[in-house]
Amino acid sequence: MNSSRIPRFYQLSVEERLRVLYERGALSDADYRALATGSYMLDPGTADRLTENVIGVFSMPLGLGLNFQINSRDYLVPMAVEEPSIIAAVSSAARLVRRDGGFTSVADEPMLIGQIQVVDVADALGARQALLARKSEIVDLANAQHPNMLARGGGAKDVEVFLRGQTAANGELLVVHLIVDSRDAMGANLVNTMCEAVAPLVEKISGGRVFLRILSNLTDRAMVRARCVIPVDRLALDDFSGEQVRDGIVLAAEFAAMDPYRATTHNKGIMNGIDAVALATGNDWRAIEAAAHAYAASSGHYAPLTSWSADDAGNLVGNIELPLKVGTVGGQVESNPAVRIAHTILGVSTAAELAEVMAAVGLAQNFGALKALSTDGIQPGHMRLHARSVAVAAGATGARFDEVVNRLVVSGDIKVWKARHILDVLEGRIADTGSIRAIGTASIPTQAALAMPEPEPSDHGASSGCGYGKIILLGEHSVVYGRHAIAAPIGLTIQAEVTRQEYGTELVISRWDTDAAYDPIGAGLAEQVTAHIAERLGLAGKGMRVDVFPHLPRASGLGASAALAVAIIRAIADRFGLPISDSEVSSLAFECERIVHGTPSGIDNTVATFGRAILFRNPDTAPDAAAPEITDIVTPGPIQIVIGLTGVRSLTSHTVGIVRAAREKNPARYEAIFSQIDELVLAGVGALRRGDLAELGELMNMNHGLLGALQVSSPELETLVGVARRAGALGAKLTGSGGGGAMIAVAEPGAAESVGSAMRQAGFVTYLTEIR
Repeated sequence: MNSSRIPRFYQLSVEERLRVLYERGALSDADYRALATGSYMLDPGTADRLTENVIGVFSMPLGLGLNFQINSRDYLVPMAVEEPSIIAAVSSAARLVRRDGGFTSVADEPMLIGQIQVVDVADALGARQALLARKSEIVDLANAQHPNMLARGGGAKDVEVFLRGQTAANGELLVVHLIVDSRDAMGANLVNTMCEAVAPLVEKISGGRVFLRILSNLTDRAMVRARCVIPVDRLALDDFSGEQVRDGIVLAAEFAAMDPYRATTHNKGIMNGIDAVALATGNDWRAIEAAAHAYAASSGHYAPLTSWSADDAGNLVGNIELPLKVGTVGGQVESNPAVRIAHTILGVSTAAELAEVMAAVGLAQNFGALKALSTDGIQPGHMRLHARSVAVAAGATGARFDEVVNRLVVSGDIKVWKARHILDVLEGRIADTGSIRAIGTASIPTQAALAMPEPEPSDHGASSGCGYGKIILLGEHSVVYGRHAIAAPIGLTIQAEVTRQEYGTELVISRWDTDAAYDPIGAGLAEQVTAHIAERLGLAGKGMRVDVFPHLPRASGLGASAALAVAIIRAIADRFGLPISDSEVSSLAFECERIVHGTPSGIDNTVATFGRAILFRNPDTAPDAAAPEITDIVTPGPIQIVIGLTGVRSLTSHTVGIVRAAREKNPARYEAIFSQIDELVLAGVGALRRGDLAELGELMNMNHGLLGALQVSSPELETLVGVARRAGALGAKLTGSGGGGAMIAVAEPGAAESVGSAMRQAGFVTYLTEIR
C-alpha cells in the first residue's frame, strides 16, 4: 500500500472496498478472506478466556480513516467507532492537510510510571535521600523480574522520590516513582510486577510501610506532539473566505482555552478520533482518556489539548500535545483477530509510531469539528450519517438502503418510525399518502384564483422551471404598508426539475449554501411549499419527484423562498401539461410566500416570476389601489450593483414582525417614516430612468438611514455599508428585510469591481449584478 488516497471509497459497497484494499496490497489473502466472510470476528469461546461472565461478543463498525500523510508516509488508519461523521470528518481533514505536506508528529520514548506509596516514615526527608542513594539497587531488582525486556532495551530506567505532605493518620506521605520503558507493550502488568517486587526493598531502605504499589495512567513521560500547517486559501468555502474560516477556527480555539466547559467538549472531539484508533488497535482507551484529561488539567485550569493560530504568512497552524502510551504487541493484539488485521492495515512498526499516528488523527478530528462549528455548524453533515444509522435500525438493506436514507434526510424527521414508514411504502406494504403533507390555506381575495383543467401527463422525461432572485433598491418594509418599492432581478436563480414517479411527492434539494436537504428548517418549509403547490394545481397524491437546484443563499434577503416557489410551480405545471400564465404563477407563489413569511408584500414573487426591474405597490395594503401597481423601469444602460452578504441569516417574518410591533405602539411616527421612504422610492424611479447614479446613490444612503430608524439594520450590515462607501460607492444600503442578510452598493461605471474587492478583503462574500 503506497497511498492513503482512495477516491470515492465511501461510495463503494463493503465488498468493493475490501477488493480495493486487497488489490492495493493493504490486505493479505488470509485477511481479505477473513473480512469478506466475517471469520475475523472474536468467537465466544475466545472471549470467555479474555474476561468474566461472557454471554456473547459485542461488535462495532470498523472503518478506515483515509488520506493521512504523517511524517511523509501514508497511512490507512483503522477506526472502531459507531458515532456518525467521525471517520468522514477525519478523512476530509486529512485530505486537506496532505495537500501541503501532511502532518508532522513526534513521540517521546514511551515511559510508564509505577507508584509505590510509603507511609509511617519516621524521617521522610532522610528516607528520600536514602532511597535516591540506592536507586541503582532498586532498578536492578525491578529489571530482574523481566530480563527479556531489559535485553530488548527496555526495563526500569530510573527512580524518583516525592514528599506529598501529611496524611490524616500516617505521617508524611512518601511516593516512589519507578520509571519503566515498556518498549512496544502497553506495559501495565510489567510495571505492576516490578512495583510488587521492589516494595520490600523500599520498605527496608525507607523504614516505612509500603501500602499501594501500582502503575499510574498519567503517562506524561510518553508525550506525543503533532502539527499541521494549512494555507489560508485552502480553507475557503462557497460562503466563507479562507480568512473567515481560519479566524473562526482560531476564535473557537480561544473559547476552549478560556472556558473549561467548552474545553471539555473540545477535547472530547479530539478523543473521538484517538479512542477509535485505540479500540481498533487493541489499546486501553480508558487509560488513554484518563491520561489526556488529567494532563489537560495539570496546570490547575482544564485546558484544550490543541492550539490553533495564524502564522506570519497567514497560514492556519494547528498543534496537539498529549500523553499517549500505547502498545503494538501483547495479548490483546494476538488474541483478537480484528485487532491483528487492523495492525496489518495500519502498518506501524513501533508503539511510538502508533502514538504519532493517533496524535495526528486527534488533530485532524479537532480541525474538522472546529471548521464545521465555525462555518455552517456541526449538524448538516451529521444528519445524513445519522440517517444511515436510523435506516439500519429500521431494517433497510440492499438497494433500498440509500433510498431510505435520502428520503429521511429530505423529510428532516430522522426517526426510526419514519424510516420504517418509508420502507413500507417502497416495498408496497402500505399506500403512500404523500411523503409531503399538504397544509390548508385560505384563499386570497386579491389574487387571481387558479382554475386548472385535469392534467395530461407528458412523457417520462424531466420538466424544468426557474425563479429569479431579487434585490430591493428602495422601499423595504414601507412596501408592506401600502407604499412603493423598486426591485430588480439578479443573475442568481433557483431551478427545479420534476419527474414522474409511481408513489408520493418527493422533494430533493441538491444544494443551498451547503446542502439545504440537511437543514430541517429549510427543508421543512420547502416541503410545505411543494405540498401546497401540488394541492392548488390539483395534483395532490400524484407521484412526482421535485429536484431543486438553488444558486441563491438562503435567508439572505435575496428572495430565495419566492424563487423556489416560482421554480417549482413552473416545473410541475410543465411536467403535467398544465397551462398557467405568469400572473397565475405569481399569484400562487404569493400564497407560498404567506406560508414562509406570514405577511409578504408581494414584491418577491412578482420579480421572481417576471424577471424585470419594477416599481411595485401592493393593493392589499394600499386602500386607494384596486389592483397591483407594477410598472416596468427601463434604464438607459446597464447599472452595475454589488451585492454583499453579511453571512448572518435573516428571517423576513421575524424582522417584519419587529417593525409591525413597533408600528402598533407608535403608528403616527412609523407612518411618517414609511411616507419619507416612499418619497425616496418615487424619486428613485426618475434617477434610474435617467441613469443618474449619483442621485440614485444619495437616495439609497438616505433610505438606509431610515431603515436604521426602523431598527432593522445590524452590525454586520453597517460594517459592509461602511466598507462599500469608503471604497468609493455612491450609495450603499441593506436590501430585503434586514437583520443580517445582504446589502447592495452602486458605484460609478467601472468602479463596482473595486468596491466588491474591498468588501471581499474585509471578509465578506460578494456578487456583481446588473440592472437593465
